[in-house]
Amino acid sequence: MTSLPSSFTLTVETRRGSACLHLAGDLDHNTGDTVVEQAERCLTEHPGLCDLRLDCADLTFCDSVGISSLLMIHRKTTAHSVRLHLDSQPPFLRRLLDITGIRRFFTQPQIAQQAE
Repeated sequence: MTSLPSSFTLTVETRRGSACLHLAGDLDHNTGDTVVEQAERCLTEHPGLCDLRLDCADLTFCDSVGISSLLMIHRKTTAHSVRLHLDSQPPFLRRLLDITGIRRFFTQPQIAQQAE
C-alpha cells in the first residue's frame, strides 16, 4: 500500500450495493493514484456494487492529477456499470469541474427530480 501524506486521509465505508470513499486533504500528484486504486478495489471486491460515492466534504485541494484521477475512476465505474457520485463538492471543486467541462460525469439527477 502506498504511504499517504499526513495531510490526506482516505476512509472507505461499504453498505449493501454502495461504497463511499471519504476524502480529506489534498487530491493531487501524491494521492491520486491511491484514490484510484482504492476505488478499483471497491469495484472488484464488491461485484454487486451499484453506486460508488466519493465524499468530498473535507477535500481542500485538487490539481490536474486529481482531476485525472476522478476521470479514471469515472471510466472504471462506467466499465462496471456502477454510478459514480461526487458528494458534498466544495466550491473550488465545482469550479474546477465546470471549467474543465466534466461536472456532468459526476452529478447525478435526484430521483424526485426525474419524476417531475
